[in-house]
Amino acid sequence: MTTLWLTGARRAMLASICMTAFAVSTQVLAQEAPPAVDSSSGTSAADIQTQDERAAASDQEIVVTARRRDEALKDVPIAVTAYSGEQLERQGALDISDIGDTTPNVTLETSRGTNSTLTAFIRGVGQQDPVAGFEQGVGIYVDDVYLNRPQLALLDIYDVERIEVLRGPQGTLYGRNTIGGAIKYVTRRLADVPEASVRANIGSYKQFDVVMSASTPIAEGLRVGTAIARLTRGGFGRNLTTGKRNYDKDVIAGRGTIEFEPSDNIFFRVMGDYTWDNSDPRGGHRLLPSLLTHAPVLDDVYDTRGGLNDPQQKVKGGGISGRAEIGLSSGFTLRSITAFRKDSSIGPIDFDALPTVDVDVPGLYANKQFSQELQLVIERGPLNGLVGAYYLDADARTAFDVRAYTTGAVLGPIFAGLTLGTDSKIATKTWALFGDFTYDFSEQFSLSVGGRYTNDRRKGDIVRKTYVAGGSPTFGGSAPSTLGLPRPRRPISTPSARTRLSRPERRFPSSRTRRTTSTSAIRRGSKAAVSTLAARLPRRRVTHLRRRRRPSRSTTIWHSIRKP
Repeated sequence: MTTLWLTGARRAMLASICMTAFAVSTQVLAQEAPPAVDSSSGTSAADIQTQDERAAASDQEIVVTARRRDEALKDVPIAVTAYSGEQLERQGALDISDIGDTTPNVTLETSRGTNSTLTAFIRGVGQQDPVAGFEQGVGIYVDDVYLNRPQLALLDIYDVERIEVLRGPQGTLYGRNTIGGAIKYVTRRLADVPEASVRANIGSYKQFDVVMSASTPIAEGLRVGTAIARLTRGGFGRNLTTGKRNYDKDVIAGRGTIEFEPSDNIFFRVMGDYTWDNSDPRGGHRLLPSLLTHAPVLDDVYDTRGGLNDPQQKVKGGGISGRAEIGLSSGFTLRSITAFRKDSSIGPIDFDALPTVDVDVPGLYANKQFSQELQLVIERGPLNGLVGAYYLDADARTAFDVRAYTTGAVLGPIFAGLTLGTDSKIATKTWALFGDFTYDFSEQFSLSVGGRYTNDRRKGDIVRKTYVAGGSPTFGGSAPSTLGLPRPRRPISTPSARTRLSRPERRFPSSRTRRTTSTSAIRRGSKAAVSTLAARLPRRRVTHLRRRRRPSRSTTIWHSIRKP
């Protein structure tokens, strides 16, 4: 009944809007001569002309910074798709993954486990796995600040001016080189007059979103503003083992901004944002019955049977950034972008989507980064371009246990708590010089040249351990076996019985990598047996899983107050 009522309310609202628009159009046309009407289509020539003019005006009004300077969308000679904030509101877009449905050659999906980790592909280039050792093929930028990791990169759309999608390599225009493309999330600048707005979305599956924003000038050229979003939705399905909702949403996000503009050619901005994601874990859907328990495939693809429920999922993160733009002289602008960001995500990932403890993975992702970018923008008649320098210092940690209790118990009682643990830390320090220039010989012909130099250093510490009973200390050890076998009083592995196996150091161009593998031995048995077992067991099982995203219907109710 609720869904039907919401759908009816939405239709009623749309009908009201259409009737209002029809009434206004009637009053305007009544003052002019009656236009000619095409009898075959029932559409007047004036209506067709008006639609063409609105489409042309829409293209002219969208100003993008794909080439790091303000340009009309229709004048940008690169593959770019832009969405204004008004377009996104009309479409009912909730986060940036929604624009993937209408953008060519772009796939934006929620990654496994949480609601806030992004898997992005442009023209088939992207990042499949969100662990620290994989580099992003698609760059995500928030107000020109590069997000080094995909965690908390699935940005909710609120208080946004526009979103730009750039396809293809962006090495000569952006500090961090990305081969697939870039997605730019641009927030609104504060107005010179006091403003306040409240927007609410009510939709199916108990969706209820509230976004509140306000800004005001407090002195000449000094403005402050804030925006708060509370985004909730019931699950599309349910976890039949734990009873929790599946594909739900419970997010609180906030942003605060201070802007200082003493003159037309000087602008300073300090902005901070933070996000808390308290959603339940996202469980996968099996495509084949269980080989061990013969559990059938569920009818609803949004339901799951995954039994892993620890650790409790917690996702939080944010950052602070500073931006300065100073006009040095006619046609030259110096721009500085400084940012620090930090986030952490911890939660359970049940890869086999079954109550049995097999390929159950508690995971931890912790990231922090500092970046500094300097740009000199040149706009001198037919010559336009920029030169820039970029620095990034980032640390990423990924830790997870692969619990294979069921498989271990089949091999023997001593393996009932078999766990494969991995803890990796990747440190990145990189700096780059880049430049791009365009000379317009005429309105139809221009020449662009660009280049970059990058120095990229990485250090990776990866430790892998095999626990026969008891998991890694990061996740508090292992749980009892689901097959009813007794849990040992203490882990069988002891510090004195450990052996270290060192792999040859691998060197990559412009990078440093160090990998160390530690294997815990068994009191009964040989160390070689444990090493062979760990090599034969897969670290992850990603088959038989499929996640889908079900769009929800929503109605937008908004109210804005503008004080002149």
